[in-house]
Amino acid sequence: MFEMLSYEFMQRALIASVIIGLVCSIIGVFVILKNLTFIGAGTSHAAFAGVTLGYLIKFSPLSIAVLFSLITVWIVGYLSKKGYLKLDASVGIFYSLTMALAVLFIGLMKIYNAEVYGYLFGSILSVTKLDLAIIVLLGVVVLFLVYLFFKEFHFITFDEEMARAGGIPTGWLSFLLLTMIALTIVISLKSVGAILVFAMIVTPAAAAYQLTYSMIRMFIYSALIGTGSSVSGVFLSYWLDLPSGATTVLFVSFVFFLSVLLSPKHRTILTAIN
Repeated sequence: MFEMLSYEFMQRALIASVIIGLVCSIIGVFVILKNLTFIGAGTSHAAFAGVTLGYLIKFSPLSIAVLFSLITVWIVGYLSKKGYLKLDASVGIFYSLTMALAVLFIGLMKIYNAEVYGYLFGSILSVTKLDLAIIVLLGVVVLFLVYLFFKEFHFITFDEEMARAGGIPTGWLSFLLLTMIALTIVISLKSVGAILVFAMIVTPAAAAYQLTYSMIRMFIYSALIGTGSSVSGVFLSYWLDLPSGATTVLFVSFVFFLSVLLSPKHRTILTAIN
């Protein structure tokens, strides 16, 4: 174990896994409680389309991924707020549109690019110093915004109408939350992959939801589950020579099913039935 920690790429992978696990699990609580689960899937495909365009035009893939993700969540949020289209419908449209763009951009590439498929399936062991710097920077920004607006996010999560009546600017706070979801997906893209990143946002929070009735405890449990699963996925993928993204998601999914079995809510329902 200590030998593997002497490798620089493993050190970067572990640091990235801690940050990604923490940020995804914290944002995931808001995603679960506000029923925004489907938006993560659509945004991850938008981010991947940005990555493929970046490689096609030889420009920073993560920069364009951020741009594509933000444009997607902002348009989806605008259409939903104005009542032009329901959230799930607009996300579904962008889900297929951006994936089609990704396939088109890959088709326009003249040579096979393994790095592109690394973003699709995830490869945390290949995180570079630049990747890690971006992950740390965006991760700190997201966590700072959660800390700064925690009370407001808490309020609009449970009762947006009451929050609006109380003078809280729910409109731009909702867009800020969507922005934070997009940034979280971007920083997780290379480690978990566009196909699986959605699971790292939803699953830890869903597992934590099974274990408590308290929102604060849900944040704590989700953070512990997300970070622990992310680090465990790195170790297991290294020891067993398995894809890191798939290993991490399978581990956190196992934790989710275990939490369902141990859930006090489950026991309460069974007691009520009996």
